[in-house]
Amino acid sequence: MKVFDITTKKIFLASWVSINQAETTHHKATQLNRPVSKPYWDVLQPLRQQVDSIQVSDRQLAHRLCKLIPSQCPFERDVKLFGKTLFHIPPMCKLNPLYEEVVGLRFRAMCYLADDCGEDVSQYC
Repeated sequence: MKVFDITTKKIFLASWVSINQAETTHHKATQLNRPVSKPYWDVLQPLRQQVDSIQVSDRQLAHRLCKLIPSQCPFERDVKLFGKTLFHIPPMCKLNPLYEEVVGLRFRAMCYLADDCGEDVSQYC
């Protein structure tokens, strides 16, 4: 006997729908009554925008970016002694506040080389 033979064949999804629109306008709904946080100024936002605005339109620049920006975090290590793992150093790249933008720049460079230049980018993977 198999499990899926005796289980329900259909899955029902349900959601809450308010039918009376006038009722929802009088009572403003809040999610879990959380206090509204104060807006903060991100110091690195101009630098993030500058990295995101870099257009990759040169083959040499694209190759240079793919070589300089590693595909994996170079700081992640397993420290071994006599063949046994003593401890693991986790990837520290996620702590970089510009990590997403730099990885996106590398991805744009690889896409430019593959799509526009027709080159093989497997060496950078």
